[in-house]
Amino acid sequence: MNEAASTLEGWYALHDFRSMNWTAWKSADDEDRAMALDELQAFLQEWAQIDEAKKGSTAVYTIVGQKADFVFMHLRETLEELNAVETAFNKTSFAQYTTKSYSYVSVVELSNYLAGSDGGDPMENPHVIARLKPSLPKSQYICFYPMNKKREEGSNWYMLDMDERRSMMRSHGLIGRSYAGKVKQIITGSVGFDDWEWGVTLFADDALQFKKLVYEMRFDEVSARFAEFGGFYVGTLLTAGTFEDLLKV
Repeated sequence: MNEAASTLEGWYALHDFRSMNWTAWKSADDEDRAMALDELQAFLQEWAQIDEAKKGSTAVYTIVGQKADFVFMHLRETLEELNAVETAFNKTSFAQYTTKSYSYVSVVELSNYLAGSDGGDPMENPHVIARLKPSLPKSQYICFYPMNKKREEGSNWYMLDMDERRSMMRSHGLIGRSYAGKVKQIITGSVGFDDWEWGVTLFADDALQFKKLVYEMRFDEVSARFAEFGGFYVGTLLTAGTFEDLLKV
């Protein structure tokens, strides 16, 4: 059997994509909308406090196109906490004006393909901890997509030996590093958690950098031979103020 990559795991992740029922929202009376907005603002404040306490992180973005209207990306210590966040939001009056477009469950992951080791406990390394338990950046734009490594005859990633996989992943990683300062990337593993194997979330202040990065990586062997991609979701940052502006009727 080929050697499996070892991984370090950090915070669990939920990408919660929602669409607004604009007809119901516009038909609601002013008092009901005001109550729903108050509940929404209370949740945004609560999530910000969790971020400040470094007990998790949340980012909120609109989604451009017809796949959804906005996304809550939550990072929490446990699956139970993720479930509690989702359930609590679903009980709000604001949630009754939304429909669930898509969700993705995963966990922040680092593999030994690229990680070096000094022989110490990696979970005591502040750099490693910062990557496994990140505060989500509040960049202007977000891009999310799920992906698999192929398991096809002639292009089966899992039949390659460790040295070959590690060499290709190092080459692949060099492309990502060339976008340092332009794109922040968070990789979450979802084998056994969701329908795809990994989720990739990109953050940038220039949305064109998503196109450039993903396109350049398509020419790398890891992507060209072995990658399968799901749907892409791209959007813009929502703050407490801009979320309320979005919902004005």
